[in-house]
Amino acid sequence: MTFVPLVSVVVPMYNDSRTIDLCLRSVAAQRYRPVEVVVVDDASTDDSAARAARHPCTLVRAARNGGPGAARNLGVAHARGEVIFFLDADLTLHPDAVAEAVALLAEPAGYGAVFGVPDAEPLFPETLVGQYRILQYHYWRRSAEGLVSGGFYALGAVRRSAFEEAGWFNPALRQTEEIDHAERLSRRHPMLLTSRIRGRLSDESRLRPLLRKAFVRSRLRVPFYLDRGRAMQGMETGGRAVAALLGAAAVAALPLAAVHPAAAALPLAALAGSVAADAGQYRFVRRERGWAFLAFFTLAHLAVHTAVTAGLAVGLLQWAASPRFRRLYRVPAGRAAGPPAAVAVTTPPGGPSPVPAAAAGEAGR
Repeated sequence: MTFVPLVSVVVPMYNDSRTIDLCLRSVAAQRYRPVEVVVVDDASTDDSAARAARHPCTLVRAARNGGPGAARNLGVAHARGEVIFFLDADLTLHPDAVAEAVALLAEPAGYGAVFGVPDAEPLFPETLVGQYRILQYHYWRRSAEGLVSGGFYALGAVRRSAFEEAGWFNPALRQTEEIDHAERLSRRHPMLLTSRIRGRLSDESRLRPLLRKAFVRSRLRVPFYLDRGRAMQGMETGGRAVAALLGAAAVAALPLAAVHPAAAALPLAALAGSVAADAGQYRFVRRERGWAFLAFFTLAHLAVHTAVTAGLAVGLLQWAASPRFRRLYRVPAGRAAGPPAAVAVTTPPGGPSPVPAAAAGEAGR
């Protein structure tokens, strides 16, 4: 029997006026049918909601800004599909992305969720920092293809039944809600990361916000790791942990080398070790962009390694000092029991009727 479920594409959105039109056009261009689109405006302060309202979608407006987890919960609450396809508003889909997700969910492996890999090319022409971020984001996901325990809900599909078993996103988490939800889901169902589901991304283009995000996410991961006694299966490998620590050590040793020229070998040795520990990534960047960009990429990655290591150090201190921080992922029953309230829901003319399944042809096979 052909598996042709209704797919609900849930798009959380906050001040995404630059990308939301492109995002929703890419959903409308999907070869798979039937699809419905649920856009959740997380109390944007720009014209994102007005732009989204021009497209055939159900537009849900949150009463207040609750973060990505709360917005996704609100989207699922207003979705009717058997499959929930989560798509961030700064991403566009390749035309066969939804069809590929449905085909994978129909396989005998019984995946509860399938997550995609953004292209190595950015959605827009980017700054050097933006180019670094897109290449790094692409390579780490492409190199981790296979079974994973970490979720990438910016681009991925989840069986509704599996989502309901795992429960809602914890709305108290604004930066690490994905890893928390995926951990609960992966205990019950296998999850796949695959480049068969593809999109194109617009991400951070300035260094300071990128480093701040790396620091905060690293700090917030500490109680998650210590509760579970392991890192996430997939991108987080021992080699990359070593690369981050050695990269931060190289930066930390620079002042010592300036004071004592004989100590210059210390940061160079740490840098060499950091690059060797994640050598595949640097080879990939050199093939894609050449030696000159590789030099910039290496410097930017050293800065990110330093932010990540600093976040881990601060997180460990906070974990030791704060019982509340240690309990961050220990959600009491009922705390994340449902979505927040919506201030308004707007549906397309004639209601939220999806495109008929008969138009799908072989898309669901």
